[in-house]
Amino acid sequence: MSPGDAQPGEPGSSSTPPRPNAPAQAAGSLKSTPNSRGAATVSDHISLVGVHVDEIRPWIQRDIRQAEKCPVDAMLQVLLQRASLDPKTKQPDLLKRCLKAVLPVCNGRAEAAVNDKDLHSSHIKEALDSYVLPGDEKKYYGPFTKVINIALACLEGIEVDGMRASPGMNIICQHNDKEMVQLHQNEKSRRRPDVVILPLQSSRNAFSDEFRDMRDAEHMLQNAPNPPEESLVWKDVLASIEFKRKAKGVSGPPSSYSVQEYIATDRDYLRVDTAAPDGPATAVAGPSQTQAKQPAPAPAPTRRSTRHTTSSQNASTNSGSKRKAAEPLQSSGKRPKVDDTDARLDATVQTGLYAAEMFAANVAVNYLINLIVVDDVVWIWYYDRQGTIQCSGINFIQDLPRFMVLLYALQRFDLGGWGRNMDFKEVKEEGGGVKEERVTHYGLKGRATNVFPVTSEKLAKEGSGIEDDGMVDEIAKLQPTVDGHVPQLLGHYKVDNPTSAVREALGMPNPTKGSRVLYILVFRKLRPITELDGEDFFNVWRQCILCHLALWKGGVLHRDVSPGNMMYYRTKEGVLMGVLNDYDLSSLATAFGPQGNERTGTVPFMALDLLTPEGQQGNVKHLYRHDLESFVWVLAWVSLRYRNGVLLPRETRPLDVVGNC
Repeated sequence: MSPGDAQPGEPGSSSTPPRPNAPAQAAGSLKSTPNSRGAATVSDHISLVGVHVDEIRPWIQRDIRQAEKCPVDAMLQVLLQRASLDPKTKQPDLLKRCLKAVLPVCNGRAEAAVNDKDLHSSHIKEALDSYVLPGDEKKYYGPFTKVINIALACLEGIEVDGMRASPGMNIICQHNDKEMVQLHQNEKSRRRPDVVILPLQSSRNAFSDEFRDMRDAEHMLQNAPNPPEESLVWKDVLASIEFKRKAKGVSGPPSSYSVQEYIATDRDYLRVDTAAPDGPATAVAGPSQTQAKQPAPAPAPTRRSTRHTTSSQNASTNSGSKRKAAEPLQSSGKRPKVDDTDARLDATVQTGLYAAEMFAANVAVNYLINLIVVDDVVWIWYYDRQGTIQCSGINFIQDLPRFMVLLYALQRFDLGGWGRNMDFKEVKEEGGGVKEERVTHYGLKGRATNVFPVTSEKLAKEGSGIEDDGMVDEIAKLQPTVDGHVPQLLGHYKVDNPTSAVREALGMPNPTKGSRVLYILVFRKLRPITELDGEDFFNVWRQCILCHLALWKGGVLHRDVSPGNMMYYRTKEGVLMGVLNDYDLSSLATAFGPQGNERTGTVPFMALDLLTPEGQQGNVKHLYRHDLESFVWVLAWVSLRYRNGVLLPRETRPLDVVGNC
C-alpha cells in the first residue's frame, strides 16, 4: 500500500485503528502538516537529538528568507507609538512632529541633558565626517558608536507632546567585536556582534576598575568606541548592529537638515543569500550542513500558539518598492568571527543568529530589534515568534533626522518596550547560577517552548482548581490506559499580546496569519524516559503506546512522538507511570485540514513516508502507523545512545549525525 492510501479510521485500513468517536471526514481532509521553514524544527531538541548549535544556521537562514517587508516610516510610527504616553491611541502626525523636534540635534544646536560640552550635538557631524573616510570596515565602528552616544545624550532633553520622557535606563552604544559565549542545552554558541546597544551600567561592567570611575561622557566617547575588556553577556544586549562595507566612497553629511519626505536608498531592502556557507559548520559532518539537502518551501497553513511551559516543584515529581533586492551582504576582508563559516554568512543571517541568542537569554521575549548597517544605510530588522520583518533603509547621513527619530523612540523604551516580558521575575540559584533543568529555545519563529522548574505554594496548598473539560480528559475518564498517563494541568495563563498587532499597525497583508500569543502552562513535574533502562524503560515505552492508541481511537492525534515527549513519574506506591506529553502538535480528528504551521514531528523520529517530498509538502495523510513507526525509532534511538539511563560520550553516538538531518 502506497503512502496515504487509507485515511485514519477508513474502513478496510488494517494499519489504522478505527476512531469510533470521530465523525466522517471529507476525502483528503486530514493530511500531514507542512513544515515550518525554520529553526523551530530542531531548536527545541538540541540536547535530545545531538544537534550542534552552529548546525541550526541553515534553519535560521530559512527563517530570514521569509522576512516580510514594510516602509521604514511605518515602523518608525509604530515604535514612536509604543514609546508614547498613550500607546493605544493613534497619533498619525507623531512621526512628523518628532522629525521636526530632532532637527536641533541634527544641525548641531543641541546640548546634552547632562550639559557636557564633549556631548554637544555639533560633534555628531565630526563623527560622520570621520565615518565617510575610506578604510577597513572596523574603522567605522568607533565613529558610528560616537554618533549614537552623542545623539542619545542630546535627545534625552528633547520634548514632544504625547511622548514619554526617557525612563532612565541610560542606554549606550558599545563597540564589541568580542566573542560572546552562551549555553544552550549543554551546547555552547560563540558569536561576535560588531556593535551592541545595552544599558550603560552593563557596558561599564565590561571594563576594569580603573575605567569604571570615568564620567559618563568619558565612558561613552572613550571606552564605548573600543572593544570591552571583558565579554558582554547576551542577557544585557538590547539590540545588535552588524556592519558591512561595500562602496568605495560615501558622500559626507550636508550643511544642514530639514524635515523632508523619505529619501529612497539605492536598495530598499536587503536580499538574503541563499547559498550555504562553504565547508562544514562543525567537526561533525551531516546532511543538515548542505542547503540542497533541506526540504523545498511549502505553503504555510493555519498557525498554532506559542507556549511557555513550567513545572511545579511542589507537586509530585516531575512597503511597496519596485526596486530589486541588493546582492547578498557577506563579509569581505574582515577578520573571521568565531570560525570561517560564521564569517562567510550573510549579514542578515548573522543578525538573525544574534536575535536567536537574545531570545534564548531571556524568558518569554515578545520581540527584538536589530540593525544592519551597509555603508551609509541602516536597516531595521524586527523579530517575533510569528516571523521577521525588515524595513526599507535609512540613509543615516543624508537623512539623519529619521535616524535620530529611531534613536529617540528607542531611548524612551523601558525593558518592556524593548520586548522583554515583564510578567516574569527570575529567581537565581544560590551562587548566581541557573538550574540545569531549564530548557530554552534557540531560534527565531515557531512555538519557542521554554521549560523550567517553578515553585508554587498556592498550588501545593489549594490544588489546581482546574476542571476537566478537554477531549483528552474525557477519554481519560473512560480509558485506564489514558488515565494517569497524560500530563496534569495545574494552572494556565494567556498573555493577550498577539504578534499580529504590529503587522496590523504596519498595514501588512494577512496580519493574523501565523499570529502567536504566549501561553504559560503549569504541569506536574515529570522525568524523561531516557533516565530509565531495561525492563523499566520498556514498560514505560509500552504504556505510552497504549495511551497513544486509546487517544487516537478517541479522536486525538498526537503526531509528535519523540523521546522528549515520553515521560514518567512514580506514584506514592512506587509504580512507574508512562506519560505521553506535549499536545501542541496534536489535532482533533474533528478538525478539517492541518492544524498549525509546524512540522508535525521531530525529524529523526518521523515516519519515512512523511519525509518524502510529498510528505514534506503536506500531501501524505497522517496515518496511525506513522506514529507507531515513530515509537520504534524512539526505542532504537534511546537504546543506542544511553546506558543505564546515562547519555553515552559523543564519540560513541553515531546517531547524532542522523539527528542533524
